[in-house]
Amino acid sequence: MERARTQQASQLMARFAARTGLASSGPGKRYLWTDAFAVCNWLGLSRITGEPEPRELALRLVHQVHETLGRHRGDDGRQGWLSGLPDAEARLHPTAGGLRIGKPLPERGSDEPPDPELEWDRDGQYFHYLTKWMHALDQVSRASGDPQFTTWARELAEVAHRAFTYGTRGGPRMIWKASIDLSRPQVASMGHHDPLDGYVTCLQLDGASLARATADYRGMLDDAGLATTDPLGLGGLLVDAYRLVQLAQDPALVTALLAASALGLAHYVAGHELARSAHRRLGFRELGLAIGLAAVERMRDRVDREARVQLDRLSKLAPVGDQIAAFWLESAHRETRTWLEHGDINDVMLATALVPDGFLELGAITASVPARSARSAPASSRARE
Repeated sequence: MERARTQQASQLMARFAARTGLASSGPGKRYLWTDAFAVCNWLGLSRITGEPEPRELALRLVHQVHETLGRHRGDDGRQGWLSGLPDAEARLHPTAGGLRIGKPLPERGSDEPPDPELEWDRDGQYFHYLTKWMHALDQVSRASGDPQFTTWARELAEVAHRAFTYGTRGGPRMIWKASIDLSRPQVASMGHHDPLDGYVTCLQLDGASLARATADYRGMLDDAGLATTDPLGLGGLLVDAYRLVQLAQDPALVTALLAASALGLAHYVAGHELARSAHRRLGFRELGLAIGLAAVERMRDRVDREARVQLDRLSKLAPVGDQIAAFWLESAHRETRTWLEHGDINDVMLATALVPDGFLELGAITASVPARSARSAPASSRARE
């Protein structure tokens, strides 16, 4: 069974590499969220199979992402790296200006009125995509023993904190989407779980320069207000809970995350969303839940009694994860318009659901990683009207 899942994941990832120009002469097609999962998948496949080729693909993808999404778009009047650094210095600090999402349309200009529907296809920077890339970079360091990737992750965490957080009388807040150059908000509302992603990721990166960011994100968290019925969001709660468990951090938040997940999952399953036909379902959102559910039993022997009560509730519905993966493994379901429209992200997250270790498991740090990045800067909140 495990061997079959590994083979299926490898095939999905091989097609993704060829289709997006990573392992072919075709045009490069980079998208930050998908590429973060892809890096982790190849690290996991390399660890499982003992083969070096998947890890080489992960390293090649990191380079492509930085060279593509760390620079301005080809149809933008601006050129060069988002950081504004000269080319040689920018390559040493490729995340110092953040990273573009990779959306198909140019970002909304500062003089254009907002269009909520069109904004989904416009470029910019998403905080929750940046945290996924920070995680991927740190996983590369853990797998390779090269601390440079975690240094880049910390630099990205620092610039993201400065750009996405701002001070109010009630404490720090966040914007959801920023412009490509991080100079202005594109969507000013705060993402439901963005502070959680920031908090857990900063704890994972464990840098002295991130202390202010870590405190700001924790201060924004409402432990009692994390519940959701969105399957991708539910998966994210479970993944973050497992990362905290592995880091031996904030057990009270772990329990809160598991309680929110159990509540939301029960409502989601009761809504019979998974009984719909394939053309009425979004694969990557469901697969996010499947990935999170793969973490449930991994936590059981590492949490306190109160958290285990919540795990017991989740365990009753944990088979939903395997049901989701099995559904999307059926070739007919992957020939629907809704799957093909999001083919890259769907294929990569299906591979993650099949072989989740590269994404879920925090590898042991095999080399001394500096506590402060090479270009660290004060991580203070910016005042905003």
